[in-house]
Amino acid sequence: MKLALSDAEAAFRDELREFFTTQIPEDIRQRVREGEPSFPEDAVTTQRILNKHGLGVPNWPVEWGGKDWTPLQRQIWSDEMRLACVPEPLAFNASMVGPVIARFGSQQLKERFLPPTANLDIWWCQGFSEPEAGSDLASLRTTAVRDGDSYVINGQKTWTTLGQYADWIFVLARTNPDAPKRQAGISFLLAEMSTPGITLRPIKLIDGSYEVNEVFFEDVRIPADQLVGEENSGWTYAKFLLSNERTGIARIGTTKVWLSQVKERAANTPTERGTLLEDPLFAARIAEVENELLALELTQLRVSGSEADGKPNPASSILKLKGSQLQQAVTELLVDVAGPDSLPTDAGNDIASELWAQLAAPKYLNYRKTSIYGGTNEVQRTIIASTILGL
Repeated sequence: MKLALSDAEAAFRDELREFFTTQIPEDIRQRVREGEPSFPEDAVTTQRILNKHGLGVPNWPVEWGGKDWTPLQRQIWSDEMRLACVPEPLAFNASMVGPVIARFGSQQLKERFLPPTANLDIWWCQGFSEPEAGSDLASLRTTAVRDGDSYVINGQKTWTTLGQYADWIFVLARTNPDAPKRQAGISFLLAEMSTPGITLRPIKLIDGSYEVNEVFFEDVRIPADQLVGEENSGWTYAKFLLSNERTGIARIGTTKVWLSQVKERAANTPTERGTLLEDPLFAARIAEVENELLALELTQLRVSGSEADGKPNPASSILKLKGSQLQQAVTELLVDVAGPDSLPTDAGNDIASELWAQLAAPKYLNYRKTSIYGGTNEVQRTIIASTILGL
């Protein structure tokens, strides 16, 4: 594997770098850099700018707004966007339901949903996990019963991220309870959040934020033409979606930005023998994360390059596993730099503790979630062991 960009690839990178730093408003990028974006407005504004210039969904088919890029070009796009602190395209739209509809949906569904999904005119949320079907998603109990030209959905979903902003939800539901395998008999359906019978209830997180929700379905009737692909084939589509999600969860560019901030803060934190960044033990922890981040970046290039056939790549589990661990490691380092100043939160400018330090502990607590979402790290180890190592 080559470890340096060609002249053409470097020019491509520089073009994107200039676009991200000149066309995306500086105030938006500054808020993202400081960890306080204006949500959801900044996400919508940014996505529409990206989409207008053909940079919103480069992983989609060209006819639906994608780019005929190499895997390396797609990786450069992702890295430069995150390094510039540009709000990422909403994953539920750009990396999850959009690619599923583009690959498996009917022409009618593609024409109806893909353009507004790319432009964030529709905000999607994910209806996969259930109270007793998270890591073991195949045991889901939400049902969808065909009734003439409709499906009637009953059940409950949980950990529905950003559902409070969503216009639509994509749902895995059991359409054949008598299927011989649990993975069979599941379908992939689309439902408008305003449909009668859908109730959203917020879940308050440990850091005090409101990010995820419970969603209840009570005799929710949706048109049958909002089925994606074939009935009872939803598990195949879900695996395709989760492979895309796990690749994106690595968030290498964002982790690089965070690590740079840790080093900057540590260099300005005095100790008895200099600065915290000069402390041998702390410097060794920084170096370890930097080395592992480089290794993960090279792995991501290899995994991305093998996805051209559209099939799920089990190696995406490596990206999810290690990417989540590195995000957690960097947020832990930032708490260590902040020290006691990380304890007060939401105090603003009324105390001596700087805002970045006040945000350090909530960010650390919030990113405990990366071990769970997209499939728990324990499940990823099982996938790696069985499908890659053949154990």
